[in-house]
Amino acid sequence: MIPIRVECYAGSRADEEPRAVHLEDGRHEVNDLVDRWYQGGRSPVDPVCDYFKLVLRDVGEVVVMRDHRCGAWFLVADRRG
Repeated sequence: MIPIRVECYAGSRADEEPRAVHLEDGRHEVNDLVDRWYQGGRSPVDPVCDYFKLVLRDVGEVVVMRDHRCGAWFLVADRRG
């Protein structure tokens, strides 16, 4: 996993949904949120980690994860074309 910076939409809960991802080659806007799931915790309201499968504009698909224990974002899978 690679630490990354993610810009998010912040609704009723902080950092609800990624809007842009900063990778080594720059900032990429999220074109589509394909899937979202959580790991750990007792419910989706209190997860340990949130995972997002995203399509980034003009570059392809990535999976990113937010670890709520430390508040950091990580690149989990990179399927950019």
